[in-house]
Amino acid sequence: MGEWEPDVLGHPFEQRTLPLGRESDQEIVATLVRYRRAPRILPAVGRGVDVLYVHGWSDYFFQRELAEFWWRQGARFYALDLRRYGRSLRPGQTPGFITDLTTYDQDIAAALAAMGHSTQSAAPSRRRLVLMGHSTGGLTLSLWAARHRGVASALVLNSPWLEFQTGPLGREVLQPLIGAHARVSPRGRMPAVDLGFYTRSVSATREGEWDYDLAWRPERGFALHPAWLAAVFAGHQRVANRLGLDIPAYTMLSARSAIAAAWSEAMRHSDVVLDVNEIAERSTRLGSLVTIERFDGALHDILLSQKDVRQHAYDSLARWLPYALR
Repeated sequence: MGEWEPDVLGHPFEQRTLPLGRESDQEIVATLVRYRRAPRILPAVGRGVDVLYVHGWSDYFFQRELAEFWWRQGARFYALDLRRYGRSLRPGQTPGFITDLTTYDQDIAAALAAMGHSTQSAAPSRRRLVLMGHSTGGLTLSLWAARHRGVASALVLNSPWLEFQTGPLGREVLQPLIGAHARVSPRGRMPAVDLGFYTRSVSATREGEWDYDLAWRPERGFALHPAWLAAVFAGHQRVANRLGLDIPAYTMLSARSAIAAAWSEAMRHSDVVLDVNEIAERSTRLGSLVTIERFDGALHDILLSQKDVRQHAYDSLARWLPYALR
C-alpha cells in the first residue's frame, strides 16, 4: 500500500494509492483521498465518525465543499476513486470497465483497511462508518452494505442509480439482449447516450460553476460496454428484489427529471440522467429505515446544484445525521 502524498486538489487533501494486483498485464489500483485537517474542538454529531465517499459513472472525487461539510460535522472524510477511474486510471485501460460490481469489494476493502476499518482485523475500529455514494457509486455501496452487514452505521445516497432509466419493464426486456452481447463482445462499443447536457449545466467551461479534469470526467461520459451494463443491470435486479438493510439510509433526489434529446432551460434545474420518481420508489426497497428527500431545482448530483439548492441539501443532511447516528 502506498504512502500518503499531496493530492491534485491541494492542501489539505492527500491521496494514497491502493495496489489491487494485475489484470491482463495491467496494474490495477484504487486511490483513497483524505481531507487532512485538524478536527474541530466544538462538540459535533459526527465526532468519532469516518465517511467513505464513492463517485458515480464517468466521474471521480473533486468536491472540496463536500469534504468541508463532513469536517464541520466533526467527521473524518475519505473519498475513493475506484479502479479505472480518475486518479486510478492508468494508460491503456478501459475507463470504468467492470464485469461484476462485487469486484469493487476489493477496492472498498483496501480503502477501509487504510482508514483503520479493516473487516479482517481482530480489533475492529471503535469509530463508526458512514458510506456515501453518488449515482452508480450509490448502487455499488448499497449492494456492498447488503453483503457486509454490521460494518457501516449509515448510508447516504446522492441520486443513486438504483434502476435503469426505462424502468423495470424496459430493463427486463433489454437485460437478456445486453447479456448476450456481453458474452460475445464484453468490451464492444455501444451507442453513445450522453449528449453533454449534464456537463453543460455543471462545468465551468460551459455554463456551470465547477472546475474539474475533463479527461477524468469527460463531456459526454465514458464509452459504454455491454459487460459493464450487464453488471449494472444485475445490481438493479438485486435492489428490485429488496436488500433488507438494517441501517438508516438517506436518499437525496431532484424534484424532477428532464431527460430529452434536445437542450432546454429546465435542464439547469433537473436531473437529466435518472428518472427520479423511479429512483424514489426503488429507494424504499433498500431497507426499513429509509428517508427520501426531494430538492426543487437540483441537478443529478444534488451537491453540484446552484448554491441555494445544495445548501438546502447540506442543511437537510445535517438535520438527518443525529437521527442516523444516535
